[in-house]
Amino acid sequence: MSKRILLVEDEPGLVLTLTDRLTSEGYQVESVRDGEKGLERASNEAFDGILLDVMLPRKNGFDVCRDLRQRNITTPILMLTARGQVVDKVIGLKLGADDYLTKPFEMMELLARVEALLRRAATAPAAAPASAETYQFASIKIDFRRAEVERDGERIELSAKEFHLLRYFIEHREATISRDELLNEVWGYDAMPTTRTVDVHVAWLRQKLEPNPRHPQYIQTIHGMGYKFIG
Repeated sequence: MSKRILLVEDEPGLVLTLTDRLTSEGYQVESVRDGEKGLERASNEAFDGILLDVMLPRKNGFDVCRDLRQRNITTPILMLTARGQVVDKVIGLKLGADDYLTKPFEMMELLARVEALLRRAATAPAAAPASAETYQFASIKIDFRRAEVERDGERIELSAKEFHLLRYFIEHREATISRDELLNEVWGYDAMPTTRTVDVHVAWLRQKLEPNPRHPQYIQTIHGMGYKFIG
C-alpha cells in the first residue's frame, strides 16, 4: 500500500511540482493550502508523513507543528522554509518537527529526506509492553504510552523529539551513545548538517530534567565519544 503524504503548502507551482514527483515515486499525496486546514486534516486523518511549509495563510507552520504535537499526533513532519536563519530551524525542531529543508531545495534531497523519515517511522519500536509502559528515576516518572513526563507529580512539557531522545537514552541506559548514532536512530537519517542538533536537544533535556543542568547527573557527556544516560 502506498504511503500517504499530506502536503501543506500555499505556493501553487510548488504544490504541483511536489505532487507530481512524489506521486511518480509511488506516494499518495493530498494537499491543502493553509495552516488551519492542514491542522484539521492531520489531526483527523491518518497520514504517513507531513510536508509542512512555515509561511502559510491563517496559521503558520510552526503553530501547526506545535498544535499537532500537543494533540499527541506523532506523524513525521518535514518542515519547508524559505528562511535560512539557524534560529528558525531550531524553533521547528524544538516544536517537534523531525526534519527541515530550506527552499530552494533539490528534489532528490527532498525525496531522500521523505524516504528516511518514513523508514524511521516504519522501524520505530512498537508501543511498549505493559511491563515497560513506565520508567522512573529519582523523582521523574515517564509514561511511554501517554508520552508524558512528570517530576514530583508535576507535568514536564517535552517536544516530541525531546521525548524520543529521552526514550532512546532510557532504552540504552549505561551505554555510551555517539552523536551519529543518535542522529541515525532518533532523527532517522545521517544527513543532518551538524551533530550540534543533538547537543541542542540534550541541553534542552538537561534544563528540564537535571537538578543542576551545568553539572548533569543523568545525561552525562563522555568527552570525545558522546553521551551516557545514568538513571
